[in-house]
This record gives sequence, C-alpha cells and structure tokens, in this order.
Amino acid sequence: MPIVECIPNISEGRRQDVLDRCADAIRATGARLLDVKPDASHNRTVYTIAGEPAAVRAAVHALFDTALPAIDLRQHAGEHPRLGAVDVVPFVPIEGLTMADCVAMAKEVGAELAAKHNLPIFLYEDAASSPARRNLEDIRRGEFEGLAKKMSGPDWHPDFGPGQPHPSAGASVVGARMPLIAYNINLNTNRLDVAKKIASAVRHSTGGLRFVKAMGIELADRGIVQVSMNLTNYEKTPIFRVFELVKREAERYGVMVLESEIIGLVPQAALMASAAWYLQADTFTEQQVLENKLR
Repeated sequence: MPIVECIPNISEGRRQDVLDRCADAIRATGARLLDVKPDASHNRTVYTIAGEPAAVRAAVHALFDTALPAIDLRQHAGEHPRLGAVDVVPFVPIEGLTMADCVAMAKEVGAELAAKHNLPIFLYEDAASSPARRNLEDIRRGEFEGLAKKMSGPDWHPDFGPGQPHPSAGASVVGARMPLIAYNINLNTNRLDVAKKIASAVRHSTGGLRFVKAMGIELADRGIVQVSMNLTNYEKTPIFRVFELVKREAERYGVMVLESEIIGLVPQAALMASAAWYLQADTFTEQQVLENKLR
C-alpha cells in the first residue's frame, strides 16, 4: 500500500479546544495522526499525518474545514512567521509512491482547497510553479499583514484561487518535499540580536550550512531567545553538525545553549548518526539497535 506523509502547520498553538477539534477531524477520516506538536510562543501547531493517499487527502480537507472557521489571523500574534490560518501543507513520499506522485497530489489538493474555501493557494518546493516560489520563506515574506500588497503585484498571483487574500485565513502554501527536521536551539539569553546573528551564520542563504534554514526569534514568555531551524537534508547536513556550529557561534557572544528540541517526528537514522558521532562509535550500525534486530 502506498504511504504518504503530510505535515500541515496551523496558526494556532494556544487554544486547546481548537487543536483538539482539528485532531478529531483528522482522525475521523481514517488517516493516522502520528503527532501533534503545539507551541504557545510560536502560536502554531504541527500535525503529522500518514496513510494511503486518499485518506491523507481527506484528512487535509477535514483540517481546513475545521481550522479555517476557528482561526482569524486579524486577531493572531505569535513569534513564528505565518501567511495563513492553515499556513503550510507539505506532502512527503514515504513508501510506494514517488515525488512526482506527491507533486500531483499537492496540485490537485491545492486546486480543491482554493475552490472550496475561496482561498489563495501557492505551490512550493518540488511542486513550485517557478524557481521564485520554491522556498517557503520567499512566499511567506511579508506575512499575513503584507499579503494584500504582495498579491497586488504581477509576480505574486496565486497558483489557485482568488487574487486577494481571504479576509481571516490569508493564503495557504501547499507543496511536495523530502523529509525535513524542524529543529530549535534555545539560548540562555534574552538578546534577540545574538540569536539573529547565529541564525545568519548557520543558514545557507547567508553563508552557513548547505541544508539549513534558520531564524532568530524571541520566546518572550520564557525570557530567552531561540535559533529556529529547518534541516532539509539530514544526511548531508546532520543534526550534530548544526548543534555544534550553533554552540560555537553562541560562545562568541558569551552565551550557552540551554536545550534543543525536535518539532514533530524525525527519521531514526538522523538520531543514530548523532549518537554515533558523539560517542565516537565509528563502527556502529542500525542492526546494533535491539528493536531493529527484533523486527
């Protein structure tokens, strides 16, 4: 049976009743809801869904049906950039289907969502209609507040849906990509300028590691700052390398790493690579993991 993963992010991380209704709507479709990761500071929640394509498509529609009436971006504030009530919807091939299949799925679902909700839909990553729209940060630049002005220009008509934002839901970004790791590192300082400098040193677009996207944000409720990252190829830019670079850069400013966190799910191989590196276990293999051997 083909299996596709979908990891939609919604712009709500504080109202538990809304998060529960969204989760219940996903489960009712028959798709597997593998993980729910809310973040109050970001005011954002990541759902991880997997299953056969028809069930996952139904789950995405159920999420939009539930989230859009409940989330009004005119009343929304959080540390994470956002464009829409349901902000981003990536499809990821897991088993029995190709990236091309996920691209087709993204386009079909995007068109359906636009027609059903009168919602602008932008395609990104492997489903992007142009190189300028491949990177999520380029589409999301200006956020919800700048969306109407952005869409009034000739280069930012949506791939599907109306040429102006939805009044309360903004626009959504739908695409297809390989697995990524959402990885955050918290620092023992409230200096946002330090987090931004470290993010600039780490991310690829400003001279850092090839498969890292990063930004510095403030966690005001905790009085600290965070380097928030997406690792888009954990094999070529492993987690341990990212952690060590952030740690070294932080030391330049007299700052220490408090903790790190993984948002959502992570491939086992990514964690095994980090364990082997820190333990200097050069001959370690996945078959030495007891649970793998039992399988």
